[in-house]
Amino acid sequence: MTVTVSPPVRTESAARAADLWKVYGSGEAQVVALRGVSTEIEAGRFTAIMGPSGSGKSTLMHCLAGLDTATRGEVFIGSTKLTGLNDKGLTKLRREQVGFIFQQFNLLPTLSAKENILLPLAIAGRKPDEGWFDTVISTVGLGDRLGHRPSQLSGGQQQRVACARALVARPGVIFADEPTGNLDSRSGAEVLSFLRRSVREFGQTIVMVTHDPTAASYADRVLFLADGQIVNELTDPTPQTVLDAMQKLDPGHGPAAAAQDQDEERN
Repeated sequence: MTVTVSPPVRTESAARAADLWKVYGSGEAQVVALRGVSTEIEAGRFTAIMGPSGSGKSTLMHCLAGLDTATRGEVFIGSTKLTGLNDKGLTKLRREQVGFIFQQFNLLPTLSAKENILLPLAIAGRKPDEGWFDTVISTVGLGDRLGHRPSQLSGGQQQRVACARALVARPGVIFADEPTGNLDSRSGAEVLSFLRRSVREFGQTIVMVTHDPTAASYADRVLFLADGQIVNELTDPTPQTVLDAMQKLDPGHGPAAAAQDQDEERN
């Protein structure tokens, strides 16, 4: 079946950080997570963020998505400046312009898989595009699980629900934190292929934090962080070029180290 889908409204820059600093604590307990980061997330492209543990990659994503506030500097989603927005403004922006895929799923236990997927649309008072909904469900393999609650689903199935929930609303930007971390390799490849396809065919913008060079190779661009700063960038990455870049930042980084990092993130 051919599905015609209108792409999300695009701007030249889907998200942007300017001289972004994030500091936690004070005095001897102070931790500087981001140090003057400036970067632009191009609309309609797939950007991956990588770096050693503690490099600031998740903090950067959280600040770009409006989930955490900057200590100093500016953050924009499209033309909207997040810095200085009150809680109501941030909630409205996240609901209408941003999609999320969290590693821990964040599903409501009393709702079915279908209800969880459609929840952002229901909150926004929007009706689902049935053709697009069917495409999403088919791709993530949830057709026979829509009536199940999260407690009746495996971890991998719950992550598929979370992916579908973010994708079905076609937001301006989707932020994904290890979106395939709890999926087997085949299911993970299917989800990554769909994320890639949503960028190419429908103009979706995706920002993904990952430890996995293979997952990062699905992106158009990979940003590498170390000690709270962007230190390298790749375009048109392959698993090998990503792995080589990571090993320069962290000589102990390899397939086994990446798997260990993912296990630590899950726990």
